[in-house]
Amino acid sequence: MKHHYHYKIYSSVAEIPDSWDTLAVSNIFLTKDYLKVLDASRPKNMTCHYIGLFDNEELTGIALSQFIDLNQVGSFGERDNCFKTSVRNFVFRNFTSHVLFIGNNMLTGQNAFVFAKEFGAKQGISLLHDAAKELQQRFKKQGKKVHLTTFKDFFTEDESVLNAPEFESFYRFSTQPNMIFTIPKQWTSDTDYIAALNKKYRDQYKRAHKKLDGIEKRKMGLSEIESHNTTIQNLYLNVSKNAPFNTFFLAENHFYELKKQLGHNFLFYGYFLKEKLIGFNTLIKNGDTIDTYFLGYDDEHQREMMVYLNMLYDMIKYSIKKGFREIIFARTALEIKSSVGAKPYDMVGFMQHSNPVIHKFIGKIFKSLEPETVWQQRNPFK
Repeated sequence: MKHHYHYKIYSSVAEIPDSWDTLAVSNIFLTKDYLKVLDASRPKNMTCHYIGLFDNEELTGIALSQFIDLNQVGSFGERDNCFKTSVRNFVFRNFTSHVLFIGNNMLTGQNAFVFAKEFGAKQGISLLHDAAKELQQRFKKQGKKVHLTTFKDFFTEDESVLNAPEFESFYRFSTQPNMIFTIPKQWTSDTDYIAALNKKYRDQYKRAHKKLDGIEKRKMGLSEIESHNTTIQNLYLNVSKNAPFNTFFLAENHFYELKKQLGHNFLFYGYFLKEKLIGFNTLIKNGDTIDTYFLGYDDEHQREMMVYLNMLYDMIKYSIKKGFREIIFARTALEIKSSVGAKPYDMVGFMQHSNPVIHKFIGKIFKSLEPETVWQQRNPFK
């Protein structure tokens, strides 16, 4: 049979083909259950589309796109000095405020697409490139001109994607690395992890553990997440507003919807002091990988009790105990993540500005606006 490659763009999970999850099985972040979370609780400034790639009538690829309107974000980040922040905000609002992502801007990693084995990356990238052009036209008709089109995040060894001819006219960029903790096969409990640490970092672990005295950590179910919803959102915003750069803020019902749709694959841990929720972290099971998701805490107890560091240790302990292969710690807080054993992996993306004149200078603009991160990699193991 002659090949006839084409794509279809869907605006909601209700529209996507029944066979979608046969491809999404390798990545939970492209399954119907996760996409339902985006339908029900995506950030207010985000519009999602789901793309099916076909060979004749057979579904051979699936992908996610997110359109983000940065004008609807009250603050891109409050941590940097005022002048740099104000300049960056002006440039973003006026020249790059409408961004179309092929991929998931809420996660770190290649969560953009899955292709069937017999369907090559060459054909897949070509179809996604065409789908992105159609999405640009759709948004234009709605009065929303797409300034930047971005494909993200790819590991540097993924040559079949990186060398795609469609990306020749794009600017190739990399931001902070993806921090990944690889769990040795022979480890079966946190005892193995602690034994592998050198003295300095074993002392750090003991010191942090002692600081958490009086804190009760517990797994929270759907009803408990709902009853603590306001506190959870405040703790999340306390952390996210101190990030150097924000392109969105999570909807208030986001964690509730994740638990509702993903069930046992979404873990929500609350940290309580005298029954008051002072912090939380979240994990998502993705095959043999654990993805760390958003977290929150208050400043007072974080400083006093080393809450964040203890959360990292707890994530490692859980993942070892349950036999996972690796933990995706994602970007941000690179140094402290390396101090618990995560290693940096460079990731790249591709961007193209709709204005050819601005696109010529997109590399210089990007480098001047991307918050520079100076950090020292640690090695906690013997």
